[in-house]
Amino acid sequence: MKRIHGLFITAAALLLLSGCASVPMAPMDKDAEAKSFAPPAGQGALYIFRDEVFGAAIPMTVSINGHVIGQTASKTYFWLALDPGSYRVESHTENVSTLPVTVTAGSNTYVWQEVKMGMWMARSLLQEVDAERGRQGVTDSKLVEADLPEGGIQPLDGAPADSPADRLRELKQLRDEGVITEEEYERKKGELLEAI
Repeated sequence: MKRIHGLFITAAALLLLSGCASVPMAPMDKDAEAKSFAPPAGQGALYIFRDEVFGAAIPMTVSINGHVIGQTASKTYFWLALDPGSYRVESHTENVSTLPVTVTAGSNTYVWQEVKMGMWMARSLLQEVDAERGRQGVTDSKLVEADLPEGGIQPLDGAPADSPADRLRELKQLRDEGVITEEEYERKKGELLEAI
Protein backbone atom coordinates (compact mmCIF):
# COMPACT_ATOMS: atom_id res chain seq x y z
CA MET A 1 0.00 0.00 0.00
CA LYS A 2 2.86 2.40 0.86
CA ARG A 3 4.43 1.66 -2.52
CA ILE A 4 1.21 2.55 -4.38
CA HIS A 5 0.85 5.73 -2.32
CA GLY A 6 4.47 6.67 -3.14
CA LEU A 7 3.90 6.05 -6.85
CA PHE A 8 0.77 8.21 -6.76
CA ILE A 9 2.67 11.10 -5.13
CA THR A 10 5.51 10.77 -7.65
CA ALA A 11 3.07 10.77 -10.58
CA ALA A 12 1.26 13.84 -9.20
CA ALA A 13 4.58 15.69 -8.78
CA LEU A 14 5.59 14.86 -12.37
CA LEU A 15 2.25 16.13 -13.66
CA LEU A 16 2.74 19.37 -11.74
CA LEU A 17 6.21 19.84 -13.17
CA SER A 18 5.13 19.03 -16.72
CA GLY A 19 1.84 21.00 -16.79
CA CYS A 20 1.65 24.36 -18.49
CA ALA A 21 1.66 27.78 -16.82
CA SER A 22 -0.39 30.53 -18.42
CA VAL A 23 1.15 33.97 -19.06
CA PRO A 24 -0.08 36.89 -21.23
CA MET A 25 1.22 36.36 -24.77
CA ALA A 26 2.13 39.14 -27.21
CA PRO A 27 0.47 39.36 -30.65
CA MET A 28 1.92 37.10 -33.36
CA ASP A 29 3.13 40.05 -35.46
CA LYS A 30 5.16 41.31 -32.48
CA ASP A 31 6.65 37.81 -32.05
CA ALA A 32 7.63 37.81 -35.75
CA GLU A 33 9.17 41.29 -35.41
CA ALA A 34 11.23 40.18 -32.40
CA LYS A 35 12.48 37.15 -34.34
CA SER A 36 13.92 39.39 -37.06
CA PHE A 37 16.70 40.03 -34.49
CA ALA A 38 17.10 43.65 -35.68
CA PRO A 39 17.41 46.11 -32.77
CA PRO A 40 15.77 49.55 -33.25
CA ALA A 41 18.09 52.39 -34.32
CA GLY A 42 20.19 53.69 -31.45
CA GLN A 43 19.08 50.91 -29.09
CA GLY A 44 19.99 47.34 -28.23
CA ALA A 45 17.65 44.39 -27.79
CA LEU A 46 17.47 42.27 -24.66
CA TYR A 47 16.00 38.77 -24.99
CA ILE A 48 15.22 36.76 -21.84
CA PHE A 49 14.17 33.25 -22.81
CA ARG A 50 13.08 30.04 -21.14
CA ASP A 51 13.11 27.23 -23.72
CA GLU A 52 12.83 24.18 -21.45
CA VAL A 53 9.81 21.95 -20.86
CA PHE A 54 10.96 21.02 -17.34
CA GLY A 55 8.98 22.98 -14.71
CA ALA A 56 6.40 24.08 -17.29
CA ALA A 57 3.63 24.37 -14.68
CA ILE A 58 5.54 27.05 -12.76
CA PRO A 59 5.52 30.67 -13.95
CA MET A 60 8.76 32.50 -13.15
CA THR A 61 8.83 36.22 -12.41
CA VAL A 62 11.39 38.46 -14.13
CA SER A 63 12.43 41.96 -13.09
CA ILE A 64 14.79 44.47 -14.66
CA ASN A 65 16.39 47.17 -12.49
CA GLY A 66 13.87 46.31 -9.77
CA HIS A 67 10.77 46.62 -11.99
CA VAL A 68 8.76 43.41 -12.44
CA ILE A 69 8.08 43.00 -16.19
CA GLY A 70 6.04 39.79 -15.90
CA GLN A 71 6.40 36.03 -15.82
CA THR A 72 7.74 33.40 -18.18
CA ALA A 73 6.30 29.97 -18.84
CA SER A 74 7.82 27.04 -20.69
CA LYS A 75 8.96 27.95 -24.23
CA THR A 76 8.43 31.72 -23.83
CA TYR A 77 10.64 34.83 -23.94
CA PHE A 78 10.71 38.57 -23.31
CA TRP A 79 12.00 41.04 -25.90
CA LEU A 80 12.87 44.61 -24.91
CA ALA A 81 14.35 47.46 -26.92
CA LEU A 82 16.58 49.32 -24.46
CA ASP A 83 18.90 52.31 -24.44
CA PRO A 84 22.58 51.36 -24.25
CA GLY A 85 23.88 50.85 -20.72
CA SER A 86 23.96 48.53 -17.73
CA TYR A 87 20.91 46.65 -16.44
CA ARG A 88 20.21 44.25 -13.58
CA VAL A 89 18.06 41.25 -14.59
CA GLU A 90 16.53 39.13 -11.82
CA SER A 91 14.60 35.86 -11.86
CA HIS A 92 12.39 35.36 -8.78
CA THR A 93 11.66 31.73 -7.95
CA GLU A 94 12.51 29.70 -4.85
CA ASN A 95 15.76 31.65 -5.16
CA VAL A 96 16.55 35.03 -6.71
CA SER A 97 19.08 34.79 -9.54
CA THR A 98 20.66 38.13 -10.48
CA LEU A 99 22.61 38.87 -13.66
CA PRO A 100 24.15 42.23 -14.62
CA VAL A 101 24.08 42.78 -18.39
CA THR A 102 25.37 45.48 -20.70
CA VAL A 103 23.19 46.48 -23.65
CA THR A 104 24.96 48.08 -26.61
CA ALA A 105 23.38 49.95 -29.51
CA GLY A 106 22.78 47.83 -32.61
CA SER A 107 23.31 44.48 -30.89
CA ASN A 108 21.31 41.77 -29.16
CA THR A 109 21.89 40.46 -25.64
CA TYR A 110 20.54 36.99 -24.80
CA VAL A 111 19.77 35.80 -21.26
CA TRP A 112 18.75 32.19 -20.63
CA GLN A 113 16.46 31.64 -17.64
CA GLU A 114 17.46 28.06 -16.87
CA VAL A 115 15.07 26.03 -14.71
CA LYS A 116 16.63 24.18 -11.78
CA MET A 117 15.22 21.70 -9.26
CA GLY A 118 14.38 23.34 -5.94
CA MET A 119 13.47 22.11 -2.48
CA TRP A 120 9.78 23.14 -2.55
CA MET A 121 9.38 24.63 -6.01
CA ALA A 122 11.55 25.35 -9.05
CA ARG A 123 14.68 27.45 -8.84
CA SER A 124 16.31 29.31 -11.71
CA LEU A 125 19.69 30.46 -12.94
CA LEU A 126 20.18 33.40 -15.31
CA GLN A 127 23.04 33.10 -17.79
CA GLU A 128 24.13 35.35 -20.65
CA VAL A 129 24.61 33.16 -23.74
CA ASP A 130 26.08 33.65 -27.21
CA ALA A 131 24.03 34.69 -30.25
CA GLU A 132 23.75 31.16 -31.67
CA ARG A 133 22.34 29.70 -28.43
CA GLY A 134 20.18 32.77 -27.84
CA ARG A 135 18.62 32.84 -31.31
CA GLN A 136 17.82 29.14 -31.09
CA GLY A 137 16.16 29.54 -27.70
CA VAL A 138 14.10 32.51 -28.90
CA THR A 139 13.15 30.82 -32.19
CA ASP A 140 11.83 27.80 -30.28
CA SER A 141 9.73 30.03 -27.98
CA LYS A 142 6.83 32.50 -28.10
CA LEU A 143 6.85 36.16 -27.04
CA VAL A 144 5.37 37.15 -23.67
CA GLU A 145 3.80 40.60 -23.22
CA ALA A 146 6.09 42.69 -20.96
CA ASP A 147 4.66 45.10 -18.38
CA LEU A 148 6.87 48.17 -18.72
CA PRO A 149 6.73 51.41 -16.72
CA GLU A 150 5.76 54.64 -18.47
CA GLY A 151 8.91 55.92 -20.12
CA GLY A 152 10.40 52.41 -20.28
CA ILE A 153 13.26 50.98 -18.27
CA GLN A 154 16.32 53.19 -18.07
CA PRO A 155 19.92 51.96 -17.73
CA LEU A 156 21.60 52.05 -14.34
CA ASP A 157 24.55 54.09 -15.73
CA GLY A 158 24.34 57.71 -14.73
CA ALA A 159 21.16 57.08 -12.78
CA PRO A 160 21.31 57.87 -9.09
CA ALA A 161 22.13 54.73 -7.13
CA ASP A 162 19.24 53.23 -5.25
CA SER A 163 19.31 54.26 -1.62
CA PRO A 164 18.96 51.52 1.01
CA ALA A 165 15.43 52.84 1.66
CA ASP A 166 14.58 52.44 -2.07
CA ARG A 167 15.89 48.87 -2.09
CA LEU A 168 13.93 48.04 1.08
CA ARG A 169 10.76 49.42 -0.54
CA GLU A 170 11.41 47.29 -3.65
CA LEU A 171 11.93 44.20 -1.48
CA LYS A 172 8.73 44.88 0.44
CA GLN A 173 6.81 45.27 -2.84
CA LEU A 174 8.19 41.95 -4.11
CA ARG A 175 7.17 40.26 -0.86
CA ASP A 176 3.70 41.85 -0.86
CA GLU A 177 3.14 40.71 -4.46
CA GLY A 178 4.17 37.16 -3.53
CA VAL A 179 7.24 37.23 -5.79
CA ILE A 180 9.58 36.41 -2.90
CA THR A 181 8.86 34.59 0.35
CA GLU A 182 8.88 36.14 3.83
CA GLU A 183 12.11 34.23 4.52
CA GLU A 184 13.80 35.65 1.39
CA TYR A 185 12.55 39.13 2.29
CA GLU A 186 13.99 38.93 5.82
CA ARG A 187 17.33 37.57 4.56
CA LYS A 188 17.74 40.28 1.88
CA LYS A 189 16.58 42.98 4.32
CA GLY A 190 19.24 41.84 6.79
CA GLU A 191 21.91 41.99 4.07
CA LEU A 192 20.88 45.54 3.10
CA LEU A 193 20.84 46.76 6.70
CA GLU A 194 24.29 45.26 7.35
CA ALA A 195 25.69 47.13 4.32
CA ILE A 196 24.56 50.55 5.67
